[in-house]
Amino acid sequence: MSEKKVSVLEGFKAFLMRGNVIDLAVAVVIGAAFTQIVNAVVKGVINPLVGAFGTKDLDSYSSCLKGTCKVVHGEVDGIRIMWGSVLGATLTFLITATVVYFLMVLPMSKYLARRAARDAAKDGAKEVIELTELEVLKEIRDAIVAQRGSGRDQ
Repeated sequence: MSEKKVSVLEGFKAFLMRGNVIDLAVAVVIGAAFTQIVNAVVKGVINPLVGAFGTKDLDSYSSCLKGTCKVVHGEVDGIRIMWGSVLGATLTFLITATVVYFLMVLPMSKYLARRAARDAAKDGAKEVIELTELEVLKEIRDAIVAQRGSGRDQ
């Protein structure tokens, strides 16, 4: 048996041509574009809503853990906790997760459930047909056995 040795280039080409690699690449590109939309919503809608109660920019919310947190000679005196940045990133994540769930995951899971139910119904109908054929064959067998048996008795 001689095995054909696959070159590295051919193997790499086969890897790239797999469907899941292409799907992943498309998902990354769509995700990057979608991130820009979500960031625009956060900066254009969420931040102004938060700004109605405080500052428009979430990044400016902070607390001073130690010291006065004032700029002295170009350096910050104290330890500043930038919790506004964390809040902005959290809001961006929650909006992204919500949109992905309701626009992608939920419809896809409903579609797959309907498809599985339809396939199960087709399989169920096929089993009923097969059981019916099996029952007919059993009846034919029983009739043949009955005919042979009645022929021997006479």
